[in-house]
Amino acid sequence: MPIPFAPSPADSDVWLDGQMLVAMPSMEDERFARSVIYICAHSEEGAMGIIINKPATDLSLADLLLQLDIIKDTSIRLSSASERVRVVRGGPVDAGRGFVLHTSDFSIDNSTLPIDDDISLTATVDILRAIARGDGPGNALVALGYAGWAAGQLENEIQANGWLNCPADPSLIFGGGEHTYEQALKLIGVDPARLSGDAGHA
Repeated sequence: MPIPFAPSPADSDVWLDGQMLVAMPSMEDERFARSVIYICAHSEEGAMGIIINKPATDLSLADLLLQLDIIKDTSIRLSSASERVRVVRGGPVDAGRGFVLHTSDFSIDNSTLPIDDDISLTATVDILRAIARGDGPGNALVALGYAGWAAGQLENEIQANGWLNCPADPSLIFGGGEHTYEQALKLIGVDPARLSGDAGHA
C-alpha cells in the first residue's frame, strides 16, 4: 500500500524528509502537544510523518499481531527483537492503518520506502509477519495512523513557530521513552525549562 505523499525530489535541500519535528510549547492543537514527529515524506504536495512519542497504552505488539491473525495466542513467546518494538499513536489521520518505521537492514520489494540511509517505512502486514518470526528489521516502531499536512501547511506552521526541527536520532525513534520530548529538545540545544512559546525554529 503506498504512503500518502511522495518523497521529496532528490535534488532539493529544502525538504525535511528524515528529520524530526518537535512541537513548541505554544502548540494549540492538543493532538500534537509535546509531540516529536519523524518526517517520512515532504514535497510540494505536502508532508507525512509519524508521531514517535505517543504510546498506544492500550495495545501491545502481541495484541496487534493477534488482531491481525499473525499469531493465534498471546502466550506465544515472540522473538527478543519483537519484544523491543513499541506501538504508538502515529497521528490522527488513518488511525486504523498501520505503518512501520524501521532500520534499513530490512526491505520488501515495492513496499518499503527508504527515507534516509538508516531508516525506512513499510506499510504492509508482511513486515509484521517478519517481526513475529524474528527475521524482521533490527529495530522497528509500529505506528497507528500518521500526521499529514497539505501543500505549504507545514512550512507555514514552522514559520509561525509551531515546530522546531532537527536531524533524526534513531535512538529516540526506536528506544525513546516518556522523556523523548525533552531529549529531542536537548538535541536541538534547547533547555526545556527555558523554552518559551516565542522561540524561533532551528
